[in-house]
Amino acid sequence: MRQLRKLAVAVLLSFLAAVASTGHGKASDTSLEATISALASAKLKDRGNHIEALAATGDAQVVPFLEALAAGDVYFKKSDKTVFITRKAEGGLQLLDPLSLEEGEVVGSRSLKKVKVNNKLRRLVRGAVAGLTVQSHDAGTRLEAANALYKSQDLEALPLLKAAVAAETDETVKDAQERAIAAITLKNVKASEAERLEALGKFKAQGDQEALALVSSFLPQAKTAAESEAAALAIQSIEKSLAMWDAVENVWYGLSLGSVLLLAAIGLAITFGVMGVINMAHGEMVMLGAYTTFVVQEVIRKSFPGFFEFSLLFALPLAFLVAGGVGLAMERGIIRFLYGRPLETLLATWGVSLILQQAVRTIFGPTNKEVGNPDWMSGAFEIGGLALTANRLWILVFALVVFVVLLMVLKRTHFGLQMRAVTQNRRMAASMGIRTPWVDARTFALGSGIAGMAGVALSQISNVSPNLGQTYIIDSFMVVVFGGVGNLWGTLVGAMTLGVANKFLEPYAGAVLAKILVLVFIILFIQKKPRGLFALKGRAVDL
Repeated sequence: MRQLRKLAVAVLLSFLAAVASTGHGKASDTSLEATISALASAKLKDRGNHIEALAATGDAQVVPFLEALAAGDVYFKKSDKTVFITRKAEGGLQLLDPLSLEEGEVVGSRSLKKVKVNNKLRRLVRGAVAGLTVQSHDAGTRLEAANALYKSQDLEALPLLKAAVAAETDETVKDAQERAIAAITLKNVKASEAERLEALGKFKAQGDQEALALVSSFLPQAKTAAESEAAALAIQSIEKSLAMWDAVENVWYGLSLGSVLLLAAIGLAITFGVMGVINMAHGEMVMLGAYTTFVVQEVIRKSFPGFFEFSLLFALPLAFLVAGGVGLAMERGIIRFLYGRPLETLLATWGVSLILQQAVRTIFGPTNKEVGNPDWMSGAFEIGGLALTANRLWILVFALVVFVVLLMVLKRTHFGLQMRAVTQNRRMAASMGIRTPWVDARTFALGSGIAGMAGVALSQISNVSPNLGQTYIIDSFMVVVFGGVGNLWGTLVGAMTLGVANKFLEPYAGAVLAKILVLVFIILFIQKKPRGLFALKGRAVDL
C-alpha cells in the first residue's frame, strides 16, 4: 500500500507538472518552482516523490538543482521556506535561484536549514539526472550522460538507457549508450546469459584498456561455462589488440622523438661534414631559437594579442636569423683560426656554450620559461587505440619539410654545389676558384640557423631553459655518426632509427638504460662501419 501511495503521489505530481508545461513558459517555471519549494516542508521519506516529479518534467533546467541537492548544497530559509542553491561566500552563504542560478543575497547559515537527503535519495537523484541528460535534445549532453553512466554503471539507469538507445539517431552517442548498457549488464546479477554474452561481445570489439578491466572483473563472477569461455576469449582478444596498439604507439613516439633529433642534428650534420668541426655549442643554437620564440610570444601577448595564433610564423625566421648570426660570428671570430686542430676547436666551442648558457641565465633568469601552444598545435585526435597529439604531429611534418627544403638547397642551388664540392675535396674546390673560407662561414651559419628553428619546435613540447640544448647535443652527435657524416639521408634514417629504438627499449630498460644501450650499439656499429650507414663519396673522403 505504501508503494502504491508513493506511486500515486508521484504520478499526480508528474501530471500537474506536465499540465503546467503545456502552457506558456512562465507557467512551466511556476510549476517547477512549486515542486522545488515543496521539498522544504516535505518529510525525508516523501522527498523522493518530488525528485521523481522533477525528473518527470523532462526539463534539463532542473539538472543543476538536482546535482546541488545530491551534493548537500540546497537550503531553505527558515522564515518563508524558500528553497535556494547555496555556495560559500565571505560572511555566510551566497543564495542562488534554483532554476535561473541568478545570484542573490549573502546570508548567515543560522537563518537557513539544509534540505537533507540520504543515500537512497542520492541514488534517485543520480537516476533522475541521468534520465534528463540521456534524453536531452543536445547530442553533446546525451554523449556526456552516456559516458558518465558507463563509468558509474548505475543499475537504475538501465531502463532509461535502453529506451534512449532505441530512439537515438546519432551513431557516436548510440555507440556510447550501448557501451554503457553493456557495462551495466555485466554488473547486473539479474541479466540473462544471452545479455551477458552480448555485452562481452561488445567489449571484445571495443578492445581497449577499459574493456579489459571490465571483462577481467566480470570473469570471476561468470555464472555459466559459456560466460567464462566468452570472457576468457574476450580477454585474450583484447590483450592482442592492446599489444598491437602498444607497438604502433611505440613507433609513433619513436618517429616523434626522431623528428626532434632530426631537427637538432641536421644542422650539425652539414657543418660537421663540410668543416670537420665538432661544435659543442650546437645545442646552444637550439636554445637560442627557443628563447627567441619566448620573446616573440611575450611581445605579441603584450602588444598584439590578436596575432598569437601566428606567433610561431614570426618566430621561425627570427630564430633562424638569431642563431645563424651567432653561428656566423662564432665561425668568423673563433673557429676559422682553429681548423685542423680538432681538440682546440672542441674546447673552444664548449667554452662558447658555457658563455651562451650564462648569458641567457643573466638575461632571462635560471628558471624555466613556458611557451604557449597556438590553438592549431593544441589538442589530440585518436586513430583506433592511438592518440596523436597535434604539436608532435606538426613537429614531424615541420622536420620533414626542413629536410626536403635543405635537400633542395644542396642539390639545386649554386651554394649547395659549392658546399658539396668542399665536402668532397676541399683542395680541388679551392683550386677551381671556390672561396672555401666563405663556404665554411655560410655553412656554419646555415647549420646554426636550422638549429635555431629546431628550438622553435622544441619549445612546443618542453619548457625553455638555459640547459635545453644540452639535452639533445649528445643524441645529435650519435645521429650524425650513425647515419654518416655530412649525409642528409643518413641523418634522416639515423634519427628515426634511434628514436624508434629508444621508445621500444624504454618500457623494458628505462629511459636512462635505453640510451646507454643505444650508445653501446652505435659504438659497436662504427667499429664495423666507421663512416656510418651512408658514407660520403669523394677523393678526399676515400683517402
